[in-house]
Amino acid sequence: MTARIIAVIIRKDLKAFGRDRFFVTMTAIGLIAYIAVFWLLPSSVDETLAMGVYESGGTEVTVYLDSTPGLAPVVFGSAEELATAVEDGDMIIGLAFPAGFVADVAAGDQVTVEVIVPADIPEEFGHLAGGIVDRIAVEFGGSASGAEAITTTTVLGTDRLGDQVSLQEQMRPMLAFFVLMVETLALASLVASEVQARTAVAVLATPATIADFLAAKGLFGTALAFAEAALLMGLIGGLGANPPLILVVLLLGAVLVTGLGMVAGSFGKDFLGVLFFSMALMIPLMIPAFGVLFPGTQAAWVRLLPSFGLVDAVVGVTTNGDGWGETAPALALLAAWGAASFVAGSAILRRRVASL
Repeated sequence: MTARIIAVIIRKDLKAFGRDRFFVTMTAIGLIAYIAVFWLLPSSVDETLAMGVYESGGTEVTVYLDSTPGLAPVVFGSAEELATAVEDGDMIIGLAFPAGFVADVAAGDQVTVEVIVPADIPEEFGHLAGGIVDRIAVEFGGSASGAEAITTTTVLGTDRLGDQVSLQEQMRPMLAFFVLMVETLALASLVASEVQARTAVAVLATPATIADFLAAKGLFGTALAFAEAALLMGLIGGLGANPPLILVVLLLGAVLVTGLGMVAGSFGKDFLGVLFFSMALMIPLMIPAFGVLFPGTQAAWVRLLPSFGLVDAVVGVTTNGDGWGETAPALALLAAWGAASFVAGSAILRRRVASL
């Protein structure tokens, strides 16, 4: 009997959602737009640094740079042409070597190399160019140059040298989260309309109990968010690595946002109220997804956000090829936050309905 009652309430909610042209249209347009944006983004990363080079009276330095992995020298006929190319933005860095550079550094003489960079470039690029010049001087000067370089490198976070993540892969977690967020708004709007119109009271006047009502809302919201997210991930190639694991991650994420949707719907009295409360809850959860777009070590507090497990799991599976064992901590974190969100949303909605 309980299962039948819950199914009836879910069918009612589905019909109500279908009559809401705004969210139906937004869901369709958003899904199409997310897929289009994903496939229009670059799918590869070029790790080669193109730099302009002017070498007066020789080609030894150009040949050396051309044989260095990660560097692609572009030769210019004069220092003026090189400066113009850097100023116009055609080159990020320019190196102008004087005549007799190789012979002078081999003899141990001091040589001045002109490093040309635009004014708006980060100063780190200037240091990089200086380091390249020092390395060239050591290469051609040998022991006569008196130069010796001993360096150690510590890489913080995941070392992506030679294995950069494309913009497409970086956008996957954010697009999945955007879809979940839209469905959160849809559920919150549905809950708010039923509370304001006292439809919930009418439902509870039937044999349905408050537990049936809450279960129906939770199942409807979770199924709606999960279906949209799974469809999106399937169309942008996010299920290829490990479909069962990705689907579990999306299901837990759907549970998380469903609880938040019930909270927003309980407090929102109209569309603007629902939008305000939904954004207040969802915007902080977007921080881990934005962190993927700007790689580096994330602050410790970011890992405490409810959405971190979702983003971490999606990135780990689709980008790093992680399996169930590697993803277990993220899944546990996401499941714990999802349970807490769902319990909180159910409790708040229960009290809101009871006060009608």
